[in-house]
This record gives sequence, C-alpha cells and structure tokens, in this order.
Amino acid sequence: MSISEHGTPSSVALVARGIDALTGNLERVVVGKRTEIERAVAVLLAGGHLLLQDVPGVGKTVLARAMARSIGGTFKRVQATPDLLPSDITGGMVYDGGRGTLRFVAGPVFANVVLADELNRATPRTQSAFLEAMGEAQVSVEGTAYPLPQPFFLIATLNPLEHHGTYPLPEGQLDRFLASMSLGYPRLDDEVEVIARQQVAHPLDSLQPVVTPADVLHWQQEVRAARVDRSLMSYAAEIVAATRTHPEVVLGASPRASVGLVRLAQAWAVRDGREFVLPDDVKRLAPHVLAHRLMVRSRTVAAVALVEDILAGTPVPVFDTESRKRGISEPRP
Repeated sequence: MSISEHGTPSSVALVARGIDALTGNLERVVVGKRTEIERAVAVLLAGGHLLLQDVPGVGKTVLARAMARSIGGTFKRVQATPDLLPSDITGGMVYDGGRGTLRFVAGPVFANVVLADELNRATPRTQSAFLEAMGEAQVSVEGTAYPLPQPFFLIATLNPLEHHGTYPLPEGQLDRFLASMSLGYPRLDDEVEVIARQQVAHPLDSLQPVVTPADVLHWQQEVRAARVDRSLMSYAAEIVAATRTHPEVVLGASPRASVGLVRLAQAWAVRDGREFVLPDDVKRLAPHVLAHRLMVRSRTVAAVALVEDILAGTPVPVFDTESRKRGISEPRP
C-alpha cells in the first residue's frame, strides 16, 4: 500500500480500500469469482465497457445488478431480440398533447449500469444504437445530444454456443468493448454455497451501496493519474502491433486497444494500491483486452492462445528493485 511522507495513507491507498470494499460487496452475491469481479471493477475504473461471453445461468445478470446497487447507481436491462428497435434503447421524441410539442423520452441506455443481454440477438442496426453511447457517453436524437448519467458502464452478454437467430457483432462494435471475459461454471463447493445463500431470499435483495457514483468518478480520475513509464507504453504498443502481423490473424487490434490496455493496467495498479504501472499489469490484462478484437484465420485457433503467444515473444521492459517502486524502467544493457 502506498504511504505518504507523513506516514498516512496516500489518496491511491484510500481508493484501493474503497475498491476492496466494492469487490467484497460484489462477492456477497457472485460467489467464488473474486478474480473475475476484480477485472469487472477494473474495467469500470478505467471508464470502459465489458463483454461477457458465457453460457446462461452463471451470474452475468446478477453481477451487473450487484454492480449498480453497490455503487448506488441506476440500473437498466435491455433484452436484445430481432425485433428490438434503436429507439427502444436510446429513447425518442414523443408528442406532448398538453404542450402541443415534441419532447424527448429517455430509453434504458440512460443509467449508470446498463446490461445488454444477448446483444448478438439484436439486428446490426439496433446494435449500432450503442456505439455513440459507448464511445461518447451521449445519445443523439433529432440533432440534439443528450448526455448519459456518469459513470456509465455497459455490460453486454453473448452466448458463445448458440448461433441460431443471432447476428455477429461487427468489428467496430467489438473494438469499443475495453475487455471481455467469461465467468464460467462455479466450483462444486461454491455452487453449494450459492444454493445455501438463496434458500430464503436472493442475497441481491438485501445488497446495500458501499460507495457512490461520485466515488467512482473520483476513482476514475485517480486511475488516469497513475504513472506509466514510456517504456511500458512502447511495450503495450508492441504487443498490440504484433496482432496485426501474426500469421494466424486476419484482422488485428486497433490503436484504441493500445490506449485501452494501458488504461486498464492503470486501473489494476490503483486497485493494487500503487501509483504506477508495472509490466505484470499489462501482461495480466492483455488477453482480456485483445482476444475479442482479433479475427483469426481458423476456428481451431483460439484468440487467447494467440495473444499468449505474442506475449511470450515480446521483450518485457526491465525494472530494478528501486525503479519498480517508482514505475520507471531501467535501460536494457
């Protein structure tokens, strides 16, 4: 934990305590998934959006609802279907008979945490309704831009095993998700604990906020202030650039992925109580930032395995003991 010169916890250390409290609160309803919860919180702190690719019933909706309740924010859920329209997401203009004018009625995207369930069941036109919200935190209707509540965190789910009646997400949409991950099935003892906790009522029903939306916005500013050595920026850029030249990759990751990888590494550092980023932060998070963005030549080749292969072949900046404390790399001999 970072300590100030006067022996008191630094602002980053205090933020790390708050993040730990948030993580612990989420663990009350999402059992046995500490690592996955920490990643989801890091994506929120980085100001990004999360793609959950998983089978039904493993806690994706519960995680989204618990996140909203834990930060004292609003929550909306959009169930994607082929007949869903863009205005069903963004909202639109309706006639106000009392005033004789049109007024804007906000759609479900206007919330702090939005769950887009089975997003690939919506048509490409409807999927695109999320693009402006994800990229610019606003929605434009009839030439007027309406800002979204802050913080704004979109969690979208995909069922990777079911393809009937689905529309693949275009590359531009996938690129706007900062990270992707899977919750996966719980271990047997964790599943028993899930059953036990839901015997009388769902733990989500009694979940209380532990932070506020304003706290989250403050944490996001702390994340942006975390130090990143130039060599680590180069390291992240080299990893992303390597996806564009890998023989098994048809379409590699964009510069947006490079920016996102560094930002998520900053969030992970702050979560860990550090004011600086280390190479391990970048290595740990790269598969989750890059895999969903890659278009591979063969379905038999896993994108995650390609990223791991790239990481293994990319030289890591060298940090000595003292420099690691400051997040500054030493020149290679």
